[in-house]
Amino acid sequence: MLRLSIVILSVLVLLVINELWWRSSKHHSELNRKFVHITVGTFVAFWPYFLSWNYIKLLSALFIVVVLVSKHLRLFKSIHSVERTTWGELFFALIVGLLAFITTDRAIYAVSLLQMSLADGLAAVVGLRYGAKNAYRIAGNKKSVIGTLAFLVVSFTILTIYALHFGTIGMPVILSSAVVATLIENISPFGLDNLLVPLLVALMLHGF
Repeated sequence: MLRLSIVILSVLVLLVINELWWRSSKHHSELNRKFVHITVGTFVAFWPYFLSWNYIKLLSALFIVVVLVSKHLRLFKSIHSVERTTWGELFFALIVGLLAFITTDRAIYAVSLLQMSLADGLAAVVGLRYGAKNAYRIAGNKKSVIGTLAFLVVSFTILTIYALHFGTIGMPVILSSAVVATLIENISPFGLDNLLVPLLVALMLHGF
């Protein structure tokens, strides 16, 4: 119970820090959202190493409620202040618990969520910084070539590190998983990639 309380407090602190940063600066709102995306997502990826699977499922349900309430009441404006229609925060809260039903392999859980937190998060940051001149639209989503390449490289790197440590997958699986994850991230509407990318990677890794 102590660990559970510390986890909840840690997530809350990160959200409050991000909210204060957003209110005191003129940074692009997407950067604030990706700060939460990267920090909280990476933290969550390693929950199975110090929390039980039941606790993770409980936290996922709790976060779903918090996201819905926050979105309705605009409690955390920094993560909801985005021009496009997105339910990415809700899909994030959902995948945290859904993965706990799909796998009890801590490494697969971590790798799958890191695809969302690091690959997707860093791709957005790189795209915002360097993607203005190489932007494109696909399935109604505005993307950039440099951001897409960043996602592919980070995804490939995470999967390669997993393979080096556990040796359960080879290069064809690493490459195909990274490419398919990148494609899904490109075409998923309304933040659905937060759900589909980790889900895909978890299922692919479980198949080998």
